[in-house]
Amino acid sequence: MDLTEEDYQLVTVLAPGLPFVSRPYAAIGEQIGMDESEVIGRIEKMIEAGVIKRHGLVVRHHELGYRSNAMCVWNIPDERLDEIGKRFSAYDFVTLCYQRPRRLPDWPYSLFCMIHGKEREAVLKQVEVLAEECGLLDVERAVLFSGRRFKQRGARYAMKEAQ
Repeated sequence: MDLTEEDYQLVTVLAPGLPFVSRPYAAIGEQIGMDESEVIGRIEKMIEAGVIKRHGLVVRHHELGYRSNAMCVWNIPDERLDEIGKRFSAYDFVTLCYQRPRRLPDWPYSLFCMIHGKEREAVLKQVEVLAEECGLLDVERAVLFSGRRFKQRGARYAMKEAQ
């Protein structure tokens, strides 16, 4: 896909993140002289063409009152990883779920899921719900609560000039 000057402008305005308004694409369009539907259409085309690989958002949980955030790591048998990963991701309190390789002998965990909560006890109860409802009471796991926050932001791009 050959990018136009307008596409470069759009990506530049998107890079810092969407504005926190009810119609963010309309607000972006106002900045660069496009209407809302044109902004959305151009983003869709760039996603389809692979110019934009990922279009998402970073939620700042702490500011929303979610201060008991935990990564729960599980030693799931390999033959159950896909099944359990799909089951975990169906729970609305699981905000992230993914597989990582074990690092034996010190790190036997293969499935990770993030749970954000307002209170530590509520998060621990949700971990128990996962264990009970997914038949994992006897599976080794660890709940790792966040102790420090790092700056969260989306991708940053160095834009070249349009040809």
